[in-house]
Amino acid sequence: MTKRVLGGGLRIWPVGFLLALAACGTDTRPGTTTYIPSAPEPQVAVSMPLPPPRPSRAPTAPAGLVSTINSLSAGFSGKKGIAVRAVDDGWTVEVGGRQRLPQQSVSKLWVAITLLSLRDQGRARLDEPIVVRREDLTLFHQPIAMLVKGDGYHTTVGELLTRALTQSDNTANDRLLTYVGGPQAVRTMIANKRLGDIRFGPGERLLQAKTAGLTWQPAFAAAGAFQAARNRLDPAARTAALNAYVSDPPDGAAPIAIADALARLARGELLSETSTRILIDTMEASRTGHARLRAAVPSGWTIAHKTGTGQDLGRRNAGFNDVGLLTAPDGRRFAIAVMIGDTTEDIRKRQQLIQNVAAAVAEAAGPPRGPVAVAN
Repeated sequence: MTKRVLGGGLRIWPVGFLLALAACGTDTRPGTTTYIPSAPEPQVAVSMPLPPPRPSRAPTAPAGLVSTINSLSAGFSGKKGIAVRAVDDGWTVEVGGRQRLPQQSVSKLWVAITLLSLRDQGRARLDEPIVVRREDLTLFHQPIAMLVKGDGYHTTVGELLTRALTQSDNTANDRLLTYVGGPQAVRTMIANKRLGDIRFGPGERLLQAKTAGLTWQPAFAAAGAFQAARNRLDPAARTAALNAYVSDPPDGAAPIAIADALARLARGELLSETSTRILIDTMEASRTGHARLRAAVPSGWTIAHKTGTGQDLGRRNAGFNDVGLLTAPDGRRFAIAVMIGDTTEDIRKRQQLIQNVAAAVAEAAGPPRGPVAVAN
C-alpha cells in the first residue's frame, strides 16, 4: 500500500550566519546616516551551501494529453475552460483556463477552507452546536429544509460542512457562511492564501436572485416559490440578467486558479495536516455529479471533488462544473477543473466533456509507477 504524505513541499537548508561587529564612530553631520568604522573590519570567510540546482526547464505535460484536451475543448460549443495540474510531477495543461467562469456550488470549497482555517487557528470547532432556523433557508437544492421545524434544526458545524460538500446543500453552506463571518471572511481567506483569480459571491440567495433578474425575498425560500416568480418574468429581462451574470460573474474563477488551489491543498500548503485530511475525505464522500468526473475514474483510482450547476434558460445553461483531485493507485495526484460557463449543448454532452477530461488524464498517467516521493 502506498502512503501519501500530505505535508511538506518545502525543504529548509540550514545556513550559518557569522556577524562581525566592529566599534564604529558616527558622522553626526545633519542629514547624513553614514557610519564610519573606527577600526579596520576583520576579514571573515563564510562558507555557504550551494542552493539546489534549478531545473533546466519546466516539467513538460504529456503531448498526447495536451492534444486530447485541445481537441475536447474545440469540439464543445460554448464558453468553457479546462485546467489540469499534476500535483507531484509539476506540469500543467490548460485551454481557456485563465478566464473567469461561473463557479456556482464549486464556491462551497472556499467556505470549507475558511472554516477549516479558523479551526487550525483555534477559532472554530467542528463539534460546536449550531442551529438552522427557518429564516436561514435559501433555495434550490436544500435537503436540510425538511429537518427545520419548530425552533430549528439543532446540529453541529461539522455536520453542516458534510452536508454542504457531499450533498451540495445550499442552506447548510449559507449557514456555515454566516458562521465564518460572511462573504468578506471568505474573500479575505482567498486573498491571504493567495489563491489567485477566484471570486466569492454574496451568498446563494442574492447570487441566484440577481442571476434570474429578481430581488431576493424571504418568501422565495418556500418550495417552488423562487421558480414561480422567475417564470413570471419577461423573457427579455431574464436574458439580460443572465447575460450580465455570464459576462462578469460575481462568483467567477479561472479554472487554472482552482486547479492550482486544489494542488496546494493536496500538498498540505493551505491547511494543517488534520484539516487537509478532513476536507479531502469529505470531498471523496461527495454524492453529487455521478455522471461527471466520477463516472470516468478508473478502478483503483480515488476522486475528491465538488460540482457546481447554474441556472437554465431554455436550452442555455450558465455554470456546469466539476473540480477535484484524482489520485492514481501509485499515489500520483492530478488536480482537475472543468468549467462550462455558458452553453446550449445538452446535459449529456456537458457530462461527456467532463468525463472525457478525467479519462484523458488517467490514460496519460499510464500504468502505476513506484511510490511517489514527497519531500517532508
